[in-house]
Amino acid sequence: MSFAQSLAEPNSRNVDLANLIRQIANQDQQAMSSLYDLTNRLVFGLVLRILNDHATAEEVTLDVYTQVWRQALRFDGTRGGPLAWITTIARSRAIDRLRSDKQDHLREESLETVTQYATSDDVEDDAFNSELRRIIRKAMEILTPEQREVIELAYYSGMSQSEIALKLSQPLGTVKTRTRIGMLKLREMLGPTLQGI
Repeated sequence: MSFAQSLAEPNSRNVDLANLIRQIANQDQQAMSSLYDLTNRLVFGLVLRILNDHATAEEVTLDVYTQVWRQALRFDGTRGGPLAWITTIARSRAIDRLRSDKQDHLREESLETVTQYATSDDVEDDAFNSELRRIIRKAMEILTPEQREVIELAYYSGMSQSEIALKLSQPLGTVKTRTRIGMLKLREMLGPTLQGI
């Protein structure tokens, strides 16, 4: 389970986004515009947190929606929710850009800072983003500090387990074990929530 799959979304929003993706698969440009309007702040915020560069984040965000347009036929609602699918694409594109630019400074940020990546003037979006941050914080609180650290480095900084082991001066096996146990705990905690996405 990717960490992006832990992003919860209200069922009505989930259905709306899934319908839009189906329309996009039929080359519906209006649906693409609507999907962008509903999700771009979240996507841009996530990409910006990973890249820490506004101009580059704008470019990558456009790349994300280009990929959504091209791959809408591949979306499978039985494997995860539409928002999880889009944010997984966004995270992958941002990490690819981070690596291709050979940026040496992989960032560490507190969970509180990272989970504030989406801002909005819309009351519904504010409520949604607030609930999203609460769910992520609550789920991460069940982890030990060591488990939380390796998962944050992997997800938010895009580090491989080998890179994490080197950074933390820990054996690779220790990092793998912490990651595996942490992800199992998150899956258990988020299981009921994930049923709806």
